[in-house]
Amino acid sequence: MSPPDAPGPRQPGPAARAAAEHDEPVPRDPSVAPQGPHYGRYAGMLAVLILILITINTIVTKPNGATGISPGQPMAPFAVPLALGNLSGDANVATATGEGAAGAVPACTVRGPQILNICQQYEHNPVVLALFVDGGSCTSILSDMQTLKPLFPQVSFAAVAIRGGRSELRKLIRSRHLTLPVGIDADGALAALYKLATCPQVTFGYPGGIVQSRALLSTPPLATLKARVAELLSASRARGWTPAA
Repeated sequence: MSPPDAPGPRQPGPAARAAAEHDEPVPRDPSVAPQGPHYGRYAGMLAVLILILITINTIVTKPNGATGISPGQPMAPFAVPLALGNLSGDANVATATGEGAAGAVPACTVRGPQILNICQQYEHNPVVLALFVDGGSCTSILSDMQTLKPLFPQVSFAAVAIRGGRSELRKLIRSRHLTLPVGIDADGALAALYKLATCPQVTFGYPGGIVQSRALLSTPPLATLKARVAELLSASRARGWTPAA
């Protein structure tokens, strides 16, 4: 599943160890998790601080002006293990070969049946990506996306849990009968890359991975989310995109 010349396996991240204690053994995939310590102590502290800010913003305030990735900018590439799969490891967020802790190979090349690769999601279709904190009240966005998925078969819907426990996330996916791919970002790398400050944060991307419009920074009414997806689809067609036959 990983590239032939990918480096050997690394030690699993905290989420994988937690999964091993409460779930079935989880084999490692070296293409998803780069060799060596990932981001180091300071990046780990930063991820914890970001999650604290998300919690404060969600409970105490409305969205505070954070906008996620700006419209017209590329979506940050990443590959993460699917929560229902058996792979472990931190997010690969490399944009080129040999980027050390970010990844040994470019994230867009890391693909497989147990991997959520955002490049693969936007490669041929518009994409709607939700980032959320596992176990928080904002997980209701997943049910709304699942409702819209059959109504917009030409749009890729995907979600990633920032940290959290894998066992709990699997229960959530199964209890809500989700068929959209849900990945797990064990070390929280996507929080910084996607300028995450609220839960959930929903990004809308054109085919090719360019952000189409300002991200949603809270759980909207289903009608609002549906209108945003329809707008994304219409804007993609206006740019010359045509659905695959």
